[in-house]
Amino acid sequence: MSLDADLLLDRRRLKRRLSIWRALAVIAGAALLLALFSWRDDPAGLFPGGAHVARLEVEGFISDDPKVTEALDRARRDDRVRAVIVAVDSPGGSVAGGEGLYAALSRLAAEKPVVTVMGGTAASAGYMTSLPAARIFAREATVTGSIGVILQTVDASTLLERLGVRGEALVSGRFKDQPNPFRPLSEEGREQLMRVVRDLHDQFVAKVAAARKLPEARVRELADGRIFTGREALALGLVDAIGGEAEARDWLAEARQVPATLPVREIETRDWTERTFGAALSAALRATVEEWLLVDRVRALWQP
Repeated sequence: MSLDADLLLDRRRLKRRLSIWRALAVIAGAALLLALFSWRDDPAGLFPGGAHVARLEVEGFISDDPKVTEALDRARRDDRVRAVIVAVDSPGGSVAGGEGLYAALSRLAAEKPVVTVMGGTAASAGYMTSLPAARIFAREATVTGSIGVILQTVDASTLLERLGVRGEALVSGRFKDQPNPFRPLSEEGREQLMRVVRDLHDQFVAKVAAARKLPEARVRELADGRIFTGREALALGLVDAIGGEAEARDWLAEARQVPATLPVREIETRDWTERTFGAALSAALRATVEEWLLVDRVRALWQP
């Protein structure tokens, strides 16, 4: 390789490194300014990062999301967060997803005031998510309840037989392929699956009884999977009041001395690059930086 080519290569590499360091310097400066604002005692919420009410939006299918759990744990440790509003609009989700969110919110509610505001739907795992709150608000027309567990499967054996298709399963035990869409569910297999469903249902009932301070027998009467309107749920003791976020803020101010003037800020579950550039672009940006660093390392190894 000629001397001119080496100089050109070194110059390009230096420019790339300077660009990266400049970008990092800008990011570090912005982070420093944000940190300085965050340390201020700002009860009026005039500066970003001051005292505020955090808000978590729970929408759609509820799954076990570590990012949400981490964000709630950060809010629990953050002295600037004076209270948390959980806005639920979800028809449910997985049992593990509801349990994970319930556990994270329970830890948070043990240290800070938490209120739940139900939207159009807060059923099944959506209702489980609402339970740790000190007070649950619902609209009169909210659809809630659906306290129960469902496990669904499909028996396509008759259709497959007509098509001349036969499934085979090699299993280590007679329950390993239960349920199996290639053949009908056996009575023994059904009982094993029902054992799991009953245990999960018992866990759900226990959470409702403890959170709502209702006798377990009474909860079992309601925990047959039926749904309730918000007005019905109030009469049954499943929610505390009719209202929305305005009523929740009024209650926080009156019962927990959380000023109504504090701003509400969303609990972010994405990092700053995702918030700034979007998930796809931030991933591409990280990949580009990593590629630059890798190329530089490889070239350094081959340089004489």
